[in-house]
Amino acid sequence: MHLKSIISTVILASTFQYSVASTAIPGTSDIVRTYADIALATYEDSLNSAKELQLSTNNLLNNPTQSSLNKARAAWIAARVPYQQSEVFRFGNILVDNWEGRVNAWPLDEGLIDYVDSSHYGSESDENNLYRANVIANTSLRVGGVQIDASHITPELLSETLHEVDGIEANVATGYHAIEFLLWGQDLNGTSPGAGNRPATDFNLENCTGGHCDRRRDYLQAATQLLITDLQEMVDNWKEGGEARQQISDKSEKRAIATILTGMGSLAYGELAGERTKLGLMLHDPEEEHDCFSDNTHWSHYYDAKGIRNVYQGSYTRIDGSTVSGPSLSAYVAAQAAVANQNMLNKLQATENAAQKLVDRAAQGETFDVLIGEDNASGNQTVQNFVDALTEETRAIENIIALLQLEGIQLEGSDSLDNPAQVLE
Repeated sequence: MHLKSIISTVILASTFQYSVASTAIPGTSDIVRTYADIALATYEDSLNSAKELQLSTNNLLNNPTQSSLNKARAAWIAARVPYQQSEVFRFGNILVDNWEGRVNAWPLDEGLIDYVDSSHYGSESDENNLYRANVIANTSLRVGGVQIDASHITPELLSETLHEVDGIEANVATGYHAIEFLLWGQDLNGTSPGAGNRPATDFNLENCTGGHCDRRRDYLQAATQLLITDLQEMVDNWKEGGEARQQISDKSEKRAIATILTGMGSLAYGELAGERTKLGLMLHDPEEEHDCFSDNTHWSHYYDAKGIRNVYQGSYTRIDGSTVSGPSLSAYVAAQAAVANQNMLNKLQATENAAQKLVDRAAQGETFDVLIGEDNASGNQTVQNFVDALTEETRAIENIIALLQLEGIQLEGSDSLDNPAQVLE
């Protein structure tokens, strides 16, 4: 990470007020159990909401009307709420790191999947030979001299053959964003208001407007089923005896705490502040928007930040309104340095306030892609305030890392924050 050097432990020790004698320090094993319980609950909610999404998409295919399409879109947005709160479990839990690209990879070259508007998308790419492959319209593809049979669109074809085919990360064939593109289509509005506007008749066998409606339907069904399968895998990993739970439980006290803080800091700084927010702002480019087809980015950012707070405070509110909570990292830090803990809580609240501003402006018609427009100075500042809040939050995390004398932690960075001149070259 390329933020300023972490404040030395000696300085912190003289700055923060210790209260070990007066406050019992939660056991690390208890903190890890809370962390794993929240992970399990978050992934269970993600799985259950994906099943609701599947019901809605099946209804769309059975009755392809604007109403059923709108309900499927609403189900997709609802499914993002728990999943985004799970992203804090990345960056340190190797099972999650290796798995995440199957469900939330972005940005994607949507021309791999379906028809696109060439005037907005371009006709070719020097980096990606499959930029306009259009699997839905073509039953075979040629990759690296090898002919791929795509006559039957199945979960296995998407996951084992097409996803990141030819070694190109932008060839995203699976996950939330592939489904998002199928439900909304391209957002052709640039930095003006408006999301994608795919017609429901793109799924109508009797009145097909986009061509190949049978294969588009197959793709939507396959991608949704695959999402459920992938989420079930992660639920199993966090159950009692599951591999992810066992891996963090087997770590030493310091390594377990380091894993938790690594996820928090890397998501806050390199991923959310940098790649998902600052980069699009710098370039004024809506193609860098996370939920770029649905214009749901404000909520995705809000719940990403919420997930960090959940883990630190040891509490997660489930989609049914119930709460999973227990001994927290916050209490662990507070017992040793009350000022450091309060500073962290303050920064988390400041980030949530800044994220709420994104949500509020979206409610007024200024979604993320509108806010980052080149001529929207006020919108740009609202987005920058979110970046700044996340950066300050990360500095608070760095302070805690130094205070707890945790070594070997490498938080994710981002060129958009650490080396902006390179991004603009």
